[in-house]
Amino acid sequence: MNIDIIKNIFKINIKNYNMFTILSILFILGGVLHWIYWGARYGQWTDIAIYSITIVLVLPGIIGIFLSLHEKQETD
Repeated sequence: MNIDIIKNIFKINIKNYNMFTILSILFILGGVLHWIYWGARYGQWTDIAIYSITIVLVLPGIIGIFLSLHEKQETD
């Protein structure tokens, strides 16, 4: 019974691809590219400041992808 709840939470459908999904992908891409740029430019790959900026961009991107692709449940 608990497995069914977990399956319903992570049930995504690629057909639900919309503008919010694109925006979420851009957030992830922006966060990763900013981290790579910062590390290459300043030689600091383990700086807490760059982690905080990257997390602020990547985490909403991941959550946005799950929310925008989530399959809506039908009610009877």
